[in-house]
Amino acid sequence: MGAELRRRFDDALMPNYGTPPVAISHGSGSRVWDVDGRDYLDLIAGIAVSALGHAHPALVEAVSRQVGRLAHISNLYLHEPEVLLAERLLHLLGGTGRVFFANSGTEANEAALKLVRRHAGKGRSYVVSAWQSFHGRSMGSLALAGKPAIREAFAPFGIDVRFVPYGDSEALTEAVTPDCAALFLEPIQGEAGVVEGTVDYLRAARTRCDETGAVLVFDEVQSGIGRTGEWFHHLAVGVRPDVVTLAKGLGGGLPIAACVGLGRFGSVFAKGDHGSTFGANPVACAAALAVLDVIEQDDLLSNAKSVGAVMRDGITGIDHPLLRGVRGRGLWLAILLDGPHAVRAEGAALKAGFLVNAVQPDAVRLSPPLILTADEARSFVSALPGILSAAAPAEVG
Repeated sequence: MGAELRRRFDDALMPNYGTPPVAISHGSGSRVWDVDGRDYLDLIAGIAVSALGHAHPALVEAVSRQVGRLAHISNLYLHEPEVLLAERLLHLLGGTGRVFFANSGTEANEAALKLVRRHAGKGRSYVVSAWQSFHGRSMGSLALAGKPAIREAFAPFGIDVRFVPYGDSEALTEAVTPDCAALFLEPIQGEAGVVEGTVDYLRAARTRCDETGAVLVFDEVQSGIGRTGEWFHHLAVGVRPDVVTLAKGLGGGLPIAACVGLGRFGSVFAKGDHGSTFGANPVACAAALAVLDVIEQDDLLSNAKSVGAVMRDGITGIDHPLLRGVRGRGLWLAILLDGPHAVRAEGAALKAGFLVNAVQPDAVRLSPPLILTADEARSFVSALPGILSAAAPAEVG
């Protein structure tokens, strides 16, 4: 059945994703089943999206209740869930400001890009981003992405973006001048392989933006909403941005994103400056409120830290010629390999019953549901040596 569905996929869908190796039928908790009945431990969670795993009863109930009341009204009218969610996010962010809701991380970053240009007016001509960053794939957000392989085919972008090496405070300071409109950074780079910016580096970013008047934008699309064991990584390191973008785990599987302008940056947009037909959709907002409730009530921030430590410590303790180490925080880790073996490791993990992601040629990303148990983490750690051996080239194996 899976093979036939993949054939139909090839015939009906554009080839930008290639052909996925598995057709998923349904899920429960941290496990999913394919259409042929085989089950897998889901350690990627829809790329850090399914924070509560699959078919969580609180999410199912919230979405079902809301869709039975009101599914969509557009931004011509308001509804209570969007107000509640905006208030909740501002509370969690620990300050005043205002929220714009969108549907994806790409759209949140597009909103942030428009916001900083509106704020800058005509006097600031460029923005700064980091090499190996990822902010989305629409033309504006792609212009910010420091990955030539995904950028070059679509240039020019009509936006002057200057890139600096991630983690290099001196290069950042030199690039962010009084002519710079904004600095876009991921506090932890996800698509680069879960690469964490040091506290000193993030503080240097804040200091330089204060000195020059540039807007500091933190993209917490992947790192936010409990992924690292904190609500937001920037709060954990004590560096406050002017604008923060969120998505992925916020909706627990439903499409929702937020661009949050903190303090005076919440009032930059005027009426008509930006919009989204589906942004703040009532069903997506209800889902996000349920996600935040469950994370808080079930103390999933602590679970992300403790189970993440089980996984990280377990991987660290493995002695294998392909394994170079592990990095990351909470339930957001990258297994580092001694060479470009990640694609084979992803395939070997799939055969062993685990969904992981070859995010870089030498790095495998893990971003499981925040409900992952310690026993489930240990099951992967126990299987990892065999997965690595199966992925090893002949001369290593």
